[in-house]
Amino acid sequence: MSTNNQHFLRRLLIPRYWPVHLMLILATIVMLYPLLWMVSSSLKPETEIFQSSGLIPSELTFSNYTEGWTALQTPFTRFYINSFIIVILVVIGNVLTSSLTGYAFARVKFPGKRIWFSLMLLTLMLPFHVTLVPRYIMFSELNWINTILPLVVPSFLATEAFFVFLNVQFIRGIPRDLDEAASVDGASRWQIFTRIIFPLSTPALITTAIFSFIWTWNDFLSQLLYLNKTELLTVPLALRQFVSAMDQSSYGQLFAMSTLAQIPILLFFVFGQKYIVEGIATTGFKG
Repeated sequence: MSTNNQHFLRRLLIPRYWPVHLMLILATIVMLYPLLWMVSSSLKPETEIFQSSGLIPSELTFSNYTEGWTALQTPFTRFYINSFIIVILVVIGNVLTSSLTGYAFARVKFPGKRIWFSLMLLTLMLPFHVTLVPRYIMFSELNWINTILPLVVPSFLATEAFFVFLNVQFIRGIPRDLDEAASVDGASRWQIFTRIIFPLSTPALITTAIFSFIWTWNDFLSQLLYLNKTELLTVPLALRQFVSAMDQSSYGQLFAMSTLAQIPILLFFVFGQKYIVEGIATTGFKG
């Protein structure tokens, strides 16, 4: 047994820590119960879902998954493909442009740098709904409604101030000696960014990718505004269509599709969670 595990077990067995552990366990159960109930209900027969609040089904069935996948006129395969196309493009756009903009704010001197940086930070305080109507009018004038362009193009213009700020703070923690050494060797600004700063910013970049993935996958309002055609719908919009189309005995199928919709987020988070902690910890959000 490793030293860390022995230290954890010793702390666990100390009586003065038991109240804290008990409170944490209870809080975890309260937070996870809705999710566990949804998963459990997706495995129950329709007639049993609302008869009991228990988590263990009397009869295990997977028919809700097979029937729910094809319950709509368009199978969920199409909706998953649409969601993945949008999410992948948004992740690529946010990672590339946020890092590049963050490098400019952290390393490059240009007129009005402090003012532009302050304005960018101010956009963090603007509620999303404030810009909703102007953005819709602008995209409508561009004839981008019912395309994925309003959802994807802004990510390639570094419009997510949170990710830019995250990269600025991380790049500020990278020693400037590396830049100066590369500059003495004849490297240009672009070469310093692509060969030194970008590779060293991996934790911040992965943090940006994970949050971009989760926020875009779960985004409902923006996709509802810009996508109306059935062949363009994403998973969240398909679930809404599913609710509208189902009859009173189809809650099991709804819970089954809702459970499947959470799997990509869970997998992405599980494989990248250590980079989230590392990226935020090393960034430190210091000014």
